[in-house]
Amino acid sequence: MLEVNGLSTGYLGKDVVHDVSLGVGTGEAVAIIGSNGAGKTTLFRAVCGLLGISAGSIRFDKAEITSQAAHRIARQGLAYVPAERRLFPFMSVRENLALGCYPAAVDPARLEFVLGVFPPLGQRLSQRAATLSGGEQQMLAVGRALMARPRLLMLDEPTTGLSPKLAHAAYRALDALKQEGLTLLIAEQQVPLALSVADRGYVLEDGRVQLEGPAEDLAKSPAVRRAYLGVA
Repeated sequence: MLEVNGLSTGYLGKDVVHDVSLGVGTGEAVAIIGSNGAGKTTLFRAVCGLLGISAGSIRFDKAEITSQAAHRIARQGLAYVPAERRLFPFMSVRENLALGCYPAAVDPARLEFVLGVFPPLGQRLSQRAATLSGGEQQMLAVGRALMARPRLLMLDEPTTGLSPKLAHAAYRALDALKQEGLTLLIAEQQVPLALSVADRGYVLEDGRVQLEGPAEDLAKSPAVRRAYLGVA
């Protein structure tokens, strides 16, 4: 579904992601793991059309999207949930969810689906987003993306600011979405959680792919265990 080939990108003329290639198959969950500053967010912004690239190509569902605007990419079925969530704080939960499918009207059946995935949101539809807890705000950010009926959901650090309990709950919800057939690409520092859901993974260090393979193999890799799992 997603093919990234030889991608280099960065800021102010200086690349921070170098010659990255990766793929995501339909129905797969793929993890991009790496420490803070490894280039995960920069990579995701480039894939979504929010950041220009200096080299490489990006294909979504076999269509070239390398030079397309972000809103056009989104309308093809690629949804992005940034680590900062980017909610509209003074708008209600219902209004934030409605913006997820803009400019189309809200589909009641889709809203019911999203509230089924995240039941707490159904109790707070009239509440302002700024008054939600961190976990509820993360639910709302993902729920808003789901309102667009994406075929590929990209999540950047979905556990940012969450307690361990809420982080595990977030990944249970992601696993349920995967079981529904949604394709996932997740950038994460919480490596055990990411690999528990992922089919495959890539290790990004200093803007380059250093390792890749099945999630089970990466979890057993001595390099990954030393760097990210705290195992000597």
